[in-house]
Amino acid sequence: MKLSSQIWVAAAALTLASCAATTSSTGGRDGTPYISAEQAAARSARVSNVSYELDFSLTGEREFSATSTVTFDLADTLSPLTLDLNQARVTGLVINGAKVYPNYNGSYLVLNPKLLSSGQNRIEVSFVRPHSTNGEGLHRFEDPVDGKVYLYSHFEPAAAQQMFAVFDQPDLKASYKVKVKAPADWQVITTMRETSVTDEGNIKVWDFPATPKLSPYNFSLHAGPYQVWQDSRAKYPMRLFARQSIADKVNPEDWFRYTALGIDYFEGYFGIPYPFKKYDQLLVPDFLYGAMENAAAITFSESGFVSSGEMSLKQKQSLAGVIMHEMAHQWFGDLVTMKWWNGLWLNESFASLMGTMALEKIPEFAHAWQSFYAGGKQRAYTQDSLVTTHPIEVPVPTSGNAFDNIDAITYQKGAASLRQLSILLGQETFRRGVASYLNEFSYRNATLDDFIQSLARASGKDLSQWTQDWLYQPGVNHVQAEFDCEGDVISRFSLLQSAPAEYPVLREQKVQLALFDADRHGLHRDRVVEVTFKGAKTEVPSLIGKHCPKLVYPNYQDWGYVKVNLDARSFETARSHLARAEDPLLRAMLWQSLWDSVEDGKLPLQDFIATALVNAPKEQDLQISNQIIDKLKRSADYLHSAPAASGKFTQKALLALSQMSLRRAMESRGNSELQGNWFDAYVSLAYGGEAIGHLDELLDGASRIQGLEIDQDRRWDIIARLNRLDAIGAERRIRDELARDSSDSGQKAAIRAKVQRPDASIKRQWLGKIAAGSEPFPKLRIAMYSLYPPEQQLLAQASSDERFAMLTELDARGPVFARSAATLIPSSCSAEGVAAISDYLAAKPKLSSGMERALLEARQLQQRCVNVVTRLP
Repeated sequence: MKLSSQIWVAAAALTLASCAATTSSTGGRDGTPYISAEQAAARSARVSNVSYELDFSLTGEREFSATSTVTFDLADTLSPLTLDLNQARVTGLVINGAKVYPNYNGSYLVLNPKLLSSGQNRIEVSFVRPHSTNGEGLHRFEDPVDGKVYLYSHFEPAAAQQMFAVFDQPDLKASYKVKVKAPADWQVITTMRETSVTDEGNIKVWDFPATPKLSPYNFSLHAGPYQVWQDSRAKYPMRLFARQSIADKVNPEDWFRYTALGIDYFEGYFGIPYPFKKYDQLLVPDFLYGAMENAAAITFSESGFVSSGEMSLKQKQSLAGVIMHEMAHQWFGDLVTMKWWNGLWLNESFASLMGTMALEKIPEFAHAWQSFYAGGKQRAYTQDSLVTTHPIEVPVPTSGNAFDNIDAITYQKGAASLRQLSILLGQETFRRGVASYLNEFSYRNATLDDFIQSLARASGKDLSQWTQDWLYQPGVNHVQAEFDCEGDVISRFSLLQSAPAEYPVLREQKVQLALFDADRHGLHRDRVVEVTFKGAKTEVPSLIGKHCPKLVYPNYQDWGYVKVNLDARSFETARSHLARAEDPLLRAMLWQSLWDSVEDGKLPLQDFIATALVNAPKEQDLQISNQIIDKLKRSADYLHSAPAASGKFTQKALLALSQMSLRRAMESRGNSELQGNWFDAYVSLAYGGEAIGHLDELLDGASRIQGLEIDQDRRWDIIARLNRLDAIGAERRIRDELARDSSDSGQKAAIRAKVQRPDASIKRQWLGKIAAGSEPFPKLRIAMYSLYPPEQQLLAQASSDERFAMLTELDARGPVFARSAATLIPSSCSAEGVAAISDYLAAKPKLSSGMERALLEARQLQQRCVNVVTRLP
């Protein structure tokens, strides 16, 4: 409700002088929506006992109106207080019963201390605000299929202020009481179940009770004509929501089964009941991330968890794993929350660890740790080896920097480090420490020291050195076996640990050391010993006098966070016996060791490809096949990036990869999962005229692969590949397929296919749209990620100057846009491309720390590419 003009004038007359006096006195804030760690600490020292009453009027139009009533205790009235509210049109402000003119800069309200009280205060802010369209705040999406409008919120790290007036920092936990007016056919979902829903003609009024104490980023609100499924097999009522137009692509049985299993597992592990009264999950479009752990109303990206055909085992594992990850957060993150964003890594690392532990308990995903090794952990090793590596625990200057270091170090290295700590301490001791931490700090905020001290008390050990070595020092260590044999017995055996010169810390780790024999029938495990190594060299006297091995693997079963350098004897055994190792995790590790040798410059790429062409067809393990496929795709990217001098070999190698992947898809028809994965690999690796013709025939139904279904998702993948290869008629296929599939996912798939075409005019057109922001962000994001495939280096080089010139402006649009814009950094697998980034950085453009980091990483990865391709024949 707007205040009358007379009231505004009177309020202005009463407060104008004091407002003017306080405008520049805002605790040092700079006018942006972001708050520094010091400013947040100062605010939380003054503010306590916060609660919100939030009243929203939602129509489905482009704006919404709301009133936020904030009640809190204030320690003193010595200086102004800021209340965050982003880009709203304030229509009313009442401070402790007095209607006042707002001192508002578009990012936060400055509250006059003369109108505040020591003790309890009550602020009412009425406002109108546009819905966001970039996945933050209260996001609005209009379904292109049926025109229905859906809303969902996303607040992490500090976007709650885009939906209501709030002290937007994690250590000011509060309760939230919500009232929503919405169209009569809508569902409204938040942390609590509604206490009443009242009909008022074409609208309904939803009332929700106060929540438990939550940080602002853990609260959420979602509304729209969502399809809803319900299930009661768990201790708590479960619901699943999705857009009506994709409801037929959702299998609620998978969701409810995994969720019920997870709740049982976590309640048993933590010894603490699930903290909330119900468990809702929502599939939402245009989501920025995989999922978000909003308390009792978790959001998931449609793009990762909706399939036009039956979900594969790989897709189901991804779904189950993310469900478990977000569920772990309900305790570790929502129930107990970090004080400031430097603790975000602990939330994510712990959820990654616990999610994998829970996933492993589901029979079809018993290989979960193998998947963790081959996927996320390898990303962590890569990230930790770059010039931009950083400690797990890092300072976060402002809320705008909260996601600067959210990467594989934060998630997977952190998870691997915590797993190693649980092995050092004993897994039951670790569990007791975690349970103690969660009990002590329930509904409160905590720090890293609080967590470590809980584990120290449970174990009776001083963990200060472990904390310093693992959490405050960057870099990844390497371990290698060094041994001599006399005759057929070991005469000397030790483990050598090394570290990069820039980060020379040598960590303590407990690992399993495995010795293998080899013969024409395969690799056979001879013995396994547990070893705790530290320092540069650790003797293993228990192995002296034992049978001399053909292969030694010093991180068997992957207990440690350490890269393995195979000794020369083990390396040759691995190459010659790759497909004959009985243990699937060992095979996965040996494949990875070979690939690491390629990127470290020790093994020519052509030798790896030759080994893969021989051994990949023999591999029946689904997880290892996926790992091999990933390496083959990366090999193809290197080949496409190779200079023209390598043309003849490159063409032969690309043809061989294309033909082998098709052959594997055809040979695997008795195993639908394996067949589907190899077919998808074939689409990604398809090369040459025969492959183009075959893909055309598959789309038209003139050819088929026995046992394989070409569903809508695969049709779009094929069309994208044909356009990337500039096949005759490929552009027409985009138009025809859009007529067949005009859904949101279809429209985005069409953009992906279109921008990959090797057509300079299309590239220019989309660069112009990106520069102007003339398309919705979700569509621009698709284009940015797809614009320049590796084989289109000449086209990429033609626009490199233009893209360098765009970076500062795109970076200035904020961290959400900048993270996608970083994919436009000119990339060329050449010395000239490396030098171009160096020259750009030397000019010292005004960039965010995130964009500068992306440039440094791009330069290093381009140099790695140069090192790999220059060794090609």
